[in-house]
Amino acid sequence: MYSTLLAFDWLFLIEKLVLIVGIVSISLVIAMYETWAERKVAAFMQDRRGPNRAGPMGLLQPLADGLKLFMKEEIIPNTSNRMLFILGPCLAMLAAMMTSAVIPWGGKIDFFGREVNLQIADINIGILYIFAVVSMGVFGIMIGGWASNNKFSLMAALRGASQAISYELPMGLSLIALLMLTGSLKMSAIVGQQLDGTWNVVYQPLGFLIFLICAFAECNRTPFDLPEAENELNFGYHQEYSSMKLGFYLFAEYINMFISSAVMATLYFGGYDIPGVNDAHLTETVGVNLMALFQALTLFAKIGFFIFLFMWVRWTIPRFRYDQLMNLGWKKLVPLALANMIITAAVVLWLKK
Repeated sequence: MYSTLLAFDWLFLIEKLVLIVGIVSISLVIAMYETWAERKVAAFMQDRRGPNRAGPMGLLQPLADGLKLFMKEEIIPNTSNRMLFILGPCLAMLAAMMTSAVIPWGGKIDFFGREVNLQIADINIGILYIFAVVSMGVFGIMIGGWASNNKFSLMAALRGASQAISYELPMGLSLIALLMLTGSLKMSAIVGQQLDGTWNVVYQPLGFLIFLICAFAECNRTPFDLPEAENELNFGYHQEYSSMKLGFYLFAEYINMFISSAVMATLYFGGYDIPGVNDAHLTETVGVNLMALFQALTLFAKIGFFIFLFMWVRWTIPRFRYDQLMNLGWKKLVPLALANMIITAAVVLWLKK
């Protein structure tokens, strides 16, 4: 037993714990300031100033909003299922945070002679892991809506569940076409194939477009925010929630937006690949650690672009009707994704001959 403990790589455990704490902290901070950025983007598009009271340029507004949520009275309806009422937002937040585990945030760094990957878990089924965890997030919406014992919350939760089922199918089909080209489910391998080469979006433009539309639906973002249609369902599936339980639902949405942007950048836009630069040559010039920093900043710049796209679309396109939402998913996106998959398969087979 003692020899087994000595043989265990404790540095590896510490390394992963540091990565987990770092990525979780960065995700929470980015989600917090996404609320500020969304208000600023909305203000710019509507010719307003946006948050400008709490701190310079309103930069302390997210902290004020978070403090407000912490200080608010926590109300649990008497007719609700108490255990499930608490479990719903916790599950939504947990699913949102777990998705980041398989995303490669940069290259390797040299830490006192030890090679450290900027990735929590480099598993062989990285994409399948993301799909599995994202599917769990729907349970957070369903459980919260049902446990509230409110007809509007339940209707919104049913919308969210059916919406997720409808759009996960074309999203999965678009990824099958991508996997035919990459031949791997590992996120690090997919990024590695794009380093100093052609990004996957060049080979799969239609697949990326389908994935992008489905990502909007999966994140419950406009024009697919039917589970939160205030004009139809009051406040949506989290109508009965208050204090930090409501904060967990709101934060989960912004974290999902951040992680979805990271996944799209990783799968289709080279991940941490620096465009127009030979990464191997630059690594020899500036060193491994500085190169890893440049790569991480490049990935976050790509993520920032997609986050801005999420916000831009929200304040540009009106919300779909529910029948339009389902019609687009089943009658438009699924056939397009199937056609894209078949064409990709035919091209791959032709090139192998």
